[in-house]
Amino acid sequence: MTTTRRLLLVLAVLTGALVGAGAGTLYEARAFSYLSSDPKVCVNCHIMQPQYDSWLRASHHAVAGCGDCHLPHDFLGKWFVKALNGYHHSKAFTFQDFHEPIIIKPRNARVLQANCLRCHGDLVHDLLATRDAARSGDELRCVHCHASAGHGETVGLGGPDRDARRMAAPPPPP
Repeated sequence: MTTTRRLLLVLAVLTGALVGAGAGTLYEARAFSYLSSDPKVCVNCHIMQPQYDSWLRASHHAVAGCGDCHLPHDFLGKWFVKALNGYHHSKAFTFQDFHEPIIIKPRNARVLQANCLRCHGDLVHDLLATRDAARSGDELRCVHCHASAGHGETVGLGGPDRDARRMAAPPPPP
């Protein structure tokens, strides 16, 4: 067998192994489910179960899913943020290097605020007009008063010592 043929064979085997491992990872992670808007997707592979459970009991459950609050509503913005968040979430979950309890990032907080105002803007227009948004830190954010509107109380179940905290925590009420 010539050197070129050997090199091509090794390259083909490595490519096949890489494609196979990638396909297996996509299958195990249920990657294509992330293309949907189903809120159950948020509990596929990471620690959002408490947030999902509390959303099921929250006031917004009947009118808003996860994407309604956490994603922009324009086509490109939605898919860009979904891809960017997917990357950051999978990296954070894989390496267990996320803040505990989970804290929304500033970029995602802006998306959330825009979506609060998309639905409730007429109701709070006069209140927001009294604030001086030009002064840093003076912006009124809906979640300042309504932090538990979508998910209930802040919970912390992830990070490197999550198993120890789970074992020490009392069971949730029925």
